[in-house]
Amino acid sequence: MIKKKKMETATLPKKSIHHSNKPALLLMVLLVVLLFAFMLADIMLGSVRVPAIEVIRIIAGKDTKNEAWNNIITLIRIPKAFTAMLAGCALSVAGLQMQTLFRNPLAGPSVLGITSGASLGVALVMLSSGMATSMYTIRSLGIPQGWLMVLAAVAGAIMVLLLIIMIATRIRDNVVLLIVGIMVGNITLAIVSIWQYYSNPQQIQDFLIWTFGSLGGVTRQHLVVLAVTVLAGLVLTIFSAKALNAWLLGEGYAKSMGLDILKSRIFIISATGLLAGGVTAFCGPIGFVGIAVPHLSRALFGTSDHKILIPATCLIGSILMLFCDIMAQLPGSDQSLPINAVTALLGSPVVIWVILRQNQLRMSFS
Repeated sequence: MIKKKKMETATLPKKSIHHSNKPALLLMVLLVVLLFAFMLADIMLGSVRVPAIEVIRIIAGKDTKNEAWNNIITLIRIPKAFTAMLAGCALSVAGLQMQTLFRNPLAGPSVLGITSGASLGVALVMLSSGMATSMYTIRSLGIPQGWLMVLAAVAGAIMVLLLIIMIATRIRDNVVLLIVGIMVGNITLAIVSIWQYYSNPQQIQDFLIWTFGSLGGVTRQHLVVLAVTVLAGLVLTIFSAKALNAWLLGEGYAKSMGLDILKSRIFIISATGLLAGGVTAFCGPIGFVGIAVPHLSRALFGTSDHKILIPATCLIGSILMLFCDIMAQLPGSDQSLPINAVTALLGSPVVIWVILRQNQLRMSFS
């Protein structure tokens, strides 16, 4: 009897939300300070050297000595910095939801094929013959391409996610489900490749450049569309925080807590589709951020409570993406790297670390 009780006590943490004694509020404040610091650094650094005092004057709305500096800061660097924050936040929160819903530490928008589904939606817009490939409008339809690309990307992401969830009802093994997600992503990429083969060279070039990932191609008009899309996804995620905590302990536990499983899934699917699809539409398929950041958040805050993890993941994702953008600009050089290359270099070691620690992480997903 004594041994049995000890075993039950030892397994108790698997069925509870892990809370930490760390000062979460203090960590949040520190992350906010870091966020502003990295945002300022991202705006200051670039191929054209702008004095720091002039950057601060421009941000404050004051006159500057050089009108070209004003245009560089207001039209290029500030929108790019905000795009980086929105992209990092959205992809990280989307990854957090996927890891919780599938109870799989390696789940994420890119791994489960959600980003590939969004890419398929964007390909529908950019590679369809008869449609203008300009990033401003599609004249033949009279619809702003910003919204059309978002709708297509979100639809593609949700379509793939629904397919993965349908398969998840038949497959309980998380590793097998992960493999299925990768295969679904490969199928969508194959469809896009076939589509590219029959497209004209200009359309192929535009789409190929888009696949490299970029934060600098988002104009202020597109930034408004992206911000609205990400905000809508974040609102749905915040409303799902309690449900995500229940999902963390398993579907059976969630049902016993009175959670409406179908409604909860719809909320999580919609939020993930908006977050991943909206970012993919404008910034291209950015990988690894959605997998890596949720684990960094759990390690830093020492908790699985989504009421803490959602804002923490959003802040850390924004900071990481700003850092990646700074590295991609190659400060002091007039050249830049694709954002995908930088996120892969930073995110891959975290994924390897997750795999090595998978036995420990399984406690939070079982």
